[in-house]
Amino acid sequence: MSGGRADAAGASEPARPLELSVVVPVYDEAPGIASLLRAWLTELGRLGVAHEVLVYDDGSCDGSAAAVEAVAAEHPQVVLSRHANRGHGPTILRGYREARGRWVAQVDGDGEVPPSQFGSLWELRDGVDIVIGCRKGRRSAGDRKIVSAVSRLAVRALFGRGIHDVNSPFRLYRGERLRDLLAALPPGDLFAPNVALAGLALRQRLRIAEIPVTFVSRRWGRPSLGSWKLWPAAARALRETVTVARARPPV
Repeated sequence: MSGGRADAAGASEPARPLELSVVVPVYDEAPGIASLLRAWLTELGRLGVAHEVLVYDDGSCDGSAAAVEAVAAEHPQVVLSRHANRGHGPTILRGYREARGRWVAQVDGDGEVPPSQFGSLWELRDGVDIVIGCRKGRRSAGDRKIVSAVSRLAVRALFGRGIHDVNSPFRLYRGERLRDLLAALPPGDLFAPNVALAGLALRQRLRIAEIPVTFVSRRWGRPSLGSWKLWPAAARALRETVTVARARPPV
């Protein structure tokens, strides 16, 4: 993606500006991650976007990293980074902080929102700072629906209205605005950074668009949070959201 390309006369054409970084956290997704990444590459090629796909293996115990490496060997736009298990939120934050594109997308490695729906977000980017894919058709258990509702109500109470799916894992940020939001977060990692970033975006009166995206049941792997972990997770996310809301904006 860098360095340009030499033509027949030996001159070097400048490299295309990096338009998009796609951040993909992965944890034990070996059965499907390679096909998912290839589907993303197909979609981004269709859109004609100069891109990088940043895949973060969060301490997987299966062959996820090897599956990603096989795709990266054929497609240099795919970059794999590995670290010991930190959790979904800290992995996303690492990706956000390392992304170089003018636009930054975050998607999950479970394929529950197909890459074919990204074009709808991409088409809405002009004139806004964030585009959020609001998940439709999500057949979650009752406890997961309650946890999502608690996050939404917390953001609404602490920051205001304007975003329905505050923790959507299918979103697109204007890069410079994302960096402003990251600078406003408290030091350290967060369990649910997308919830906090949604709240800060409302506080900073960023231009936000939401568009429905179809949610499909995962075909491989398993959720990183079992039912017995959901309520402690919701409590932690709520505490973090309150902390972010009370923090003083950076000078």
